[in-house]
Amino acid sequence: MELTKLRREILQVLEKNCKIELKDLAAMNGISEAEVANEIAKMEKENIICGYHTMINWDNAGEDKVVAMIEVSVVPQRGVGFDKIAERIYNFSEVEAVYLMSGGFDFMVLLKEKTMRDVSTFVAEKLSFIESVRSTSTHFVLRKYKDHGTILVERKEDERMLVTP
Repeated sequence: MELTKLRREILQVLEKNCKIELKDLAAMNGISEAEVANEIAKMEKENIICGYHTMINWDNAGEDKVVAMIEVSVVPQRGVGFDKIAERIYNFSEVEAVYLMSGGFDFMVLLKEKTMRDVSTFVAEKLSFIESVRSTSTHFVLRKYKDHGTILVERKEDERMLVTP
Protein backbone atom coordinates (compact mmCIF):
# COMPACT_ATOMS: atom_id res chain seq x y z
CA MET A 1 0.00 0.00 0.00
CA GLU A 2 1.37 3.39 -0.97
CA LEU A 3 1.22 6.26 1.52
CA THR A 4 -1.03 9.15 0.61
CA LYS A 5 0.45 12.65 0.54
CA LEU A 6 -1.53 13.54 3.68
CA ARG A 7 -0.30 10.52 5.62
CA ARG A 8 3.30 11.13 4.56
CA GLU A 9 3.10 14.76 5.73
CA ILE A 10 1.51 13.78 9.07
CA LEU A 11 4.15 11.09 9.66
CA GLN A 12 7.04 13.40 8.82
CA VAL A 13 5.83 16.02 11.30
CA LEU A 14 5.03 13.49 14.05
CA GLU A 15 8.44 11.84 13.64
CA LYS A 16 10.10 15.16 14.50
CA ASN A 17 7.57 16.35 17.10
CA CYS A 18 5.00 13.92 18.46
CA LYS A 19 3.73 16.60 20.86
CA ILE A 20 2.43 18.85 18.08
CA GLU A 21 -1.17 19.86 18.65
CA LEU A 22 -3.80 18.49 16.30
CA LYS A 23 -4.96 22.01 15.43
CA ASP A 24 -1.44 22.90 14.24
CA LEU A 25 -1.13 19.69 12.24
CA ALA A 26 -4.55 20.32 10.72
CA ALA A 27 -3.65 23.91 9.79
CA MET A 28 -0.42 22.75 8.15
CA ASN A 29 -2.40 20.39 5.93
CA GLY A 30 -5.49 22.52 5.34
CA ILE A 31 -7.90 20.02 6.90
CA SER A 32 -9.93 19.72 10.10
CA GLU A 33 -8.63 18.46 13.44
CA ALA A 34 -11.10 15.56 13.19
CA GLU A 35 -9.62 14.48 9.85
CA VAL A 36 -6.10 14.56 11.29
CA ALA A 37 -7.21 12.64 14.39
CA ASN A 38 -8.95 10.03 12.21
CA GLU A 39 -5.86 9.54 9.99
CA ILE A 40 -3.61 9.18 13.06
CA ALA A 41 -6.01 6.68 14.65
CA LYS A 42 -6.13 4.65 11.42
CA MET A 43 -2.32 4.63 11.16
CA GLU A 44 -2.05 3.49 14.79
CA LYS A 45 -4.54 0.68 14.11
CA GLU A 46 -2.63 -0.32 10.93
CA ASN A 47 0.63 -0.39 12.95
CA ILE A 48 2.16 2.35 10.82
CA ILE A 49 2.47 4.49 13.95
CA CYS A 50 3.85 2.06 16.53
CA GLY A 51 4.39 4.33 19.52
CA TYR A 52 5.41 7.74 20.78
CA HIS A 53 8.73 8.28 22.53
CA THR A 54 10.57 10.99 24.38
CA MET A 55 14.26 11.29 23.53
CA ILE A 56 16.30 11.96 26.65
CA ASN A 57 19.91 13.08 26.74
CA TRP A 58 20.93 11.06 29.79
CA ASP A 59 24.35 12.73 29.84
CA ASN A 60 22.65 16.06 30.64
CA ALA A 61 20.25 14.46 33.12
CA GLY A 62 23.11 13.33 35.35
CA GLU A 63 22.06 9.69 35.11
CA ASP A 64 24.70 7.20 34.13
CA LYS A 65 23.53 4.80 31.47
CA VAL A 66 25.71 2.58 29.37
CA VAL A 67 24.60 2.15 25.77
CA ALA A 68 25.96 -0.89 23.97
CA MET A 69 25.62 -2.03 20.40
CA ILE A 70 26.10 -5.76 20.12
CA GLU A 71 26.70 -7.36 16.74
CA VAL A 72 25.39 -10.92 16.68
CA SER A 73 26.22 -13.63 14.16
CA VAL A 74 23.75 -16.52 14.06
CA VAL A 75 22.89 -19.68 12.17
CA PRO A 76 19.37 -19.16 10.77
CA GLN A 77 16.86 -21.84 11.71
CA ARG A 78 15.48 -24.03 8.96
CA GLY A 79 12.00 -23.01 7.91
CA VAL A 80 11.82 -19.82 9.98
CA GLY A 81 14.99 -17.94 9.05
CA PHE A 82 15.98 -15.12 11.34
CA ASP A 83 12.56 -14.26 12.76
CA LYS A 84 12.47 -16.76 15.64
CA ILE A 85 15.99 -15.81 16.73
CA ALA A 86 15.09 -12.11 16.59
CA GLU A 87 12.01 -12.83 18.70
CA ARG A 88 14.07 -14.62 21.35
CA ILE A 89 16.42 -11.63 21.50
CA TYR A 90 13.83 -8.83 21.52
CA ASN A 91 11.82 -10.50 24.27
CA PHE A 92 14.61 -9.85 26.79
CA SER A 93 13.59 -6.79 28.84
CA GLU A 94 17.11 -5.33 28.60
CA VAL A 95 16.94 -5.07 24.81
CA GLU A 96 16.02 -1.65 23.42
CA ALA A 97 16.18 -2.57 19.71
CA VAL A 98 17.03 -5.44 17.35
CA TYR A 99 17.91 -4.94 13.69
CA LEU A 100 18.52 -7.56 10.99
CA MET A 101 21.54 -6.34 9.04
CA SER A 102 23.63 -7.06 6.01
CA GLY A 103 27.37 -7.49 6.31
CA GLY A 104 29.57 -9.53 8.60
CA PHE A 105 26.98 -9.88 11.37
CA ASP A 106 23.29 -10.74 11.21
CA PHE A 107 21.79 -8.64 14.01
CA MET A 108 22.53 -5.39 15.81
CA VAL A 109 21.18 -5.44 19.35
CA LEU A 110 20.93 -2.19 21.29
CA LEU A 111 21.07 -2.27 25.09
CA LYS A 112 20.83 0.47 27.72
CA GLU A 113 22.11 -0.67 31.08
CA LYS A 114 23.46 0.85 34.30
CA THR A 115 27.00 -0.53 33.99
CA MET A 116 29.36 -2.23 31.56
CA ARG A 117 29.22 -5.25 33.83
CA ASP A 118 25.44 -5.43 33.31
CA VAL A 119 26.01 -5.50 29.54
CA SER A 120 28.70 -8.17 29.89
CA THR A 121 26.44 -10.27 32.08
CA PHE A 122 23.60 -10.00 29.56
CA VAL A 123 25.85 -11.11 26.70
CA ALA A 124 27.46 -13.96 28.65
CA GLU A 125 24.39 -15.30 30.47
CA LYS A 126 21.55 -14.65 28.04
CA LEU A 127 22.58 -13.82 24.50
CA SER A 128 25.40 -16.37 24.21
CA PHE A 129 23.12 -19.16 25.46
CA ILE A 130 20.74 -18.84 22.52
CA GLU A 131 21.39 -22.00 20.51
CA SER A 132 21.72 -20.29 17.11
CA VAL A 133 24.17 -17.58 18.24
CA ARG A 134 27.65 -18.17 16.79
CA SER A 135 29.45 -15.03 17.96
CA THR A 136 28.98 -11.52 19.34
CA SER A 137 30.95 -8.30 19.28
CA THR A 138 30.11 -5.58 21.80
CA HIS A 139 30.66 -1.88 21.20
CA PHE A 140 30.03 0.76 23.87
CA VAL A 141 28.70 4.17 22.89
CA LEU A 142 31.00 6.75 24.45
CA ARG A 143 29.09 9.86 23.40
CA LYS A 144 26.05 10.66 21.29
CA TYR A 145 26.25 13.66 19.01
CA LYS A 146 23.02 13.16 17.08
CA ASP A 147 20.18 10.73 17.71
CA HIS A 148 16.95 10.25 15.74
CA GLY A 149 17.73 13.40 13.74
CA THR A 150 18.25 15.57 16.84
CA ILE A 151 21.62 17.14 17.61
CA LEU A 152 22.42 16.48 21.27
CA VAL A 153 25.51 18.64 21.75
CA GLU A 154 25.64 22.40 22.03
CA ARG A 155 26.98 24.03 18.94
CA LYS A 156 30.00 26.16 19.71
CA GLU A 157 30.18 29.63 18.28
CA ASP A 158 33.20 30.35 16.12
CA GLU A 159 35.79 31.57 18.62
CA ARG A 160 38.17 32.99 16.04
CA MET A 161 38.67 36.72 15.99
CA LEU A 162 37.34 38.55 13.00
CA VAL A 163 40.21 40.28 11.28
CA THR A 164 39.31 43.19 9.06
CA PRO A 165 41.65 45.42 7.02
